[in-house]
Amino acid sequence: MSYVVTGAAGFIGSNLVKALNDRGITDILAVDDLRDGSKFANLADCDIAEYLDKDEFIERLEDGDFDGQLSVILHQGACSDTTETDGRTMMDANYRYSRRLLDWCISDEVHLIYASSAAIYGASREFREARECEAPLNIYGYSKFLFDQLVRRRYEERTAQIAGLRYFNVYGEREAHKGRMASVAHHFFHQYRGADHVRLFTGSGGYGDGEQRRDFVSVEDCVKVNLFFLDNPGKSGIFNVGTGAAQSFNDVALATVNACRKAKGESPLTLTAMRERTIIQYIPFPEDLKGRYQSYTQADITALREAGYDAPFLAVEQGVARYCQKLLRVS
Repeated sequence: MSYVVTGAAGFIGSNLVKALNDRGITDILAVDDLRDGSKFANLADCDIAEYLDKDEFIERLEDGDFDGQLSVILHQGACSDTTETDGRTMMDANYRYSRRLLDWCISDEVHLIYASSAAIYGASREFREARECEAPLNIYGYSKFLFDQLVRRRYEERTAQIAGLRYFNVYGEREAHKGRMASVAHHFFHQYRGADHVRLFTGSGGYGDGEQRRDFVSVEDCVKVNLFFLDNPGKSGIFNVGTGAAQSFNDVALATVNACRKAKGESPLTLTAMRERTIIQYIPFPEDLKGRYQSYTQADITALREAGYDAPFLAVEQGVARYCQKLLRVS
């Protein structure tokens, strides 16, 4: 098997498997932890050569079972719950497991494209791939930060590609299994379809109600960036994956509701009109998120552009509308 996708039944991982299939590639070893059996649905329309549990895979990898058989590992597997407080679980899943993969890839000269995270930046106001910009606010962000630091220390040892992709706020197909950790676009869609309104946080971090701003990036674009590095194995480094433009949670709510209205033949509404009709409602900012919440993120994608990735990114108005259209077809 030439291709390994870890976290293959997860959100970005399953979209990657599907994208490889669309290229005619089925020689894929899918690696995941399916104790949450519902995730199988993300792979039901995909073709793979083999599936292995993540623990069996790493043991067999280190035992030499795959020596000389793999060309690339697309490492998407992680504990991505940003509210998780069990540091041992988080570090085992996101740092130690990734470290073992890195060790093997360096020794066996296998390309590694892995998922990093914008959570590394924490409350920073500058989102550039540099140590001075990195100050994680939670154990999830720290686990990703620590692995990126390891990659930097071992960067010169590589004889194959090592590319870390710092995803910003990703939304899109195949994320339903994530529950509360699914994107706000996913939650807004189901709130509106179920109750004819959506709920956003009141102001925080110096921003007004629903005006906290994030770099919301479609999973479609995240997959395209992965495929770019897959096609360009001579390019290594750590790269932000975002649109480069922060948009508000109000923007996401507006795009979601208007996509649903359009599907019913209804005319679009402005933010003011949605507020007046209480379609958009605001709830108190949670106490447990104070001091651990990114009120603003915006990817600096200079390094990604300099690496040669020149495709445009979907703005919220485009990407969320496309996502809602897909959700409407299956709901």
